[in-house]
Amino acid sequence: MASAQPHVIQSRQDIINFVNSNPVTSKSWKIILVALGGIFVDAYDFTSLGIGADQLKEQFNLSPAGLGSLTAIMAFGALLGATVGGYYTDKFGRNKMFLIDLFFMVFSALGAALATDLVWLFIFRFLMGIGVGLDVPVALSFIAEFSNLKKKGQYVNLWCPLWYVAATVTGLVVLPFYLLGQHEDIWRWSVGFGAVAALIVLILRYRYMDESPMWAAHHLPLKEAVKVLEKTYDIQVTVAKNAKEEPVSRSKKLSYKAIFQGKYRARTFLASIITATQSMQYFAVGFYIPTISTLIFGKGMIYAIIGTLFFNLFGIIGGFTQSRLTEQVGIRKLAITGYIICSLSLVLMGLTGDTHFIALPILFIALFIFGQSFGPGAQGMTMATLSYPTELRGLGSGWGQGTTRIGSILGFYLFPVVLSIGGIYTTFLVLTIVPVIGLIATFLIKWEPIGTDVEKEEEQGFEINKSFSEKSEVYH
Repeated sequence: MASAQPHVIQSRQDIINFVNSNPVTSKSWKIILVALGGIFVDAYDFTSLGIGADQLKEQFNLSPAGLGSLTAIMAFGALLGATVGGYYTDKFGRNKMFLIDLFFMVFSALGAALATDLVWLFIFRFLMGIGVGLDVPVALSFIAEFSNLKKKGQYVNLWCPLWYVAATVTGLVVLPFYLLGQHEDIWRWSVGFGAVAALIVLILRYRYMDESPMWAAHHLPLKEAVKVLEKTYDIQVTVAKNAKEEPVSRSKKLSYKAIFQGKYRARTFLASIITATQSMQYFAVGFYIPTISTLIFGKGMIYAIIGTLFFNLFGIIGGFTQSRLTEQVGIRKLAITGYIICSLSLVLMGLTGDTHFIALPILFIALFIFGQSFGPGAQGMTMATLSYPTELRGLGSGWGQGTTRIGSILGFYLFPVVLSIGGIYTTFLVLTIVPVIGLIATFLIKWEPIGTDVEKEEEQGFEINKSFSEKSEVYH
C-alpha cells in the first residue's frame, strides 16, 4: 500500500540512502528471487554435463584432454561474456542485460541437447557460456542494489546455495530417464532441461523485473530515477523544489582500469584470487562428483546420480549456513574458514582414501563440498560484488566472473588429465595447493566489505562501520 505521506528527494544520494536504509519490500524480494533464479539456471547449465561425462566419452570417443576441452569450452564462453557483460551492465543498465543473456541460454541449451556431432556441441556449449558470463554480474548487481545495507551480504550470498540446489536438480532430472532405460542419451535430457528452466526465468524477469533504483540514481535524470524508486517501493515520492539536476554519470568513460586504481586495487586482487582458486578447486572436484562417485561406490550411472544427490546436499547446507552468518562473521573470515576445511579435506582424501574403509573418502568429499560452499565458493563473487559502488559494481562483478572462469578452465582440464596420470587420490593431493594459495592470500589482504558503505566511503582509506569493527579486527 502506498504511503500517504510522500517522500521528498533532493538529490541522487537521497535515493541511494533510501535503498540502503529501508527494509526489502515484498516486490523487491520477488525481484531478488527472480535474480537468484538466473543463478540457478547458470549453475544448472554449468553442472548438467558432468552427470553424463562417461556417456560423452563413449559416444564421441573422447580422451581425458578431449573431455576437459568439452567441459572447459563453456568456461571460455563465460569468460568472454563476463568481460563484456560487466562493462555493458554498468553502461546500459541491469534490466536490459538481464533479458538478453537468458535468450542466449534458452537457445544454446536446446542446441547443445540436439547436437548431432561434437563440433556443434562445442559451439552451443560456448554460446551457453557467453549467456552465463553475461548473466552472473547482472544478477549479483541486481541483488546487491535491491538490498539494504544491513542485509546486502546475506542476500548476495544466497547465490551459493542456489548453485548447489541446481547441481542437485541435475540428478533429479536424469533419474526418471535412467529408470526408463534412456542411458545413452541421458546427458541430452540433462542439458536440454536447462532451456526449460531458462525460459521460465525469462518469463518471470519480463513480468517482474524493473531497473535497479541505485543504477537509475547514477545514470538517469533525477525525475526518472525517482519514478523507478517510487515503482520499486510502492511509495509516493516528490522531487524537492530546490533540488538541482545533477549531471548523470558518463558510463562510456568506464574501463576495467578503474577497479585497479587507488583503494580498489587490493580489493580487486583479493576478489580475483578467491574467485580463481575456489573455481579451480570446485570444477576439479565438484563438477566431477558423478565421476568420483563411480570410482568410490562402483561403476554405473545410478552411482553417479546417487553421488550427485548426496554430496551436493552438503553444499546446500554450507551455502545457507554461511548466508545466515555473513553479516555477523564477515566475508573474509568465512573464506578463511572454508579454505582451511577444503585444504584438510583434500589432504585427508589423498592420504587415506586408498583404504578399504569406504566411509573415509565419502566423509572427506562431503566435508570438502561443505567447506567450499561455506567459504570461498560463496565469498569470491560476493566479495567482487560488494567491494565497489554502484558505478563500478558491474565491472567488479564482471571481473570476478572472468577470474572465476579462468579458474574453472584450469579445473576442468586439471582433473581428468591428472586423474589419468596419477589416479584419484594423487589428484586430491595435487589439488591441495589451490586452497592453500587462497588461504595465504586471504590472510595477507585484509579487506572486509561487510560493514562498509562503499557508496559513501571517502576517497582515501576505508570508512568502516563502527558497530561491525567492534566485532571484527580484520580491517587493520
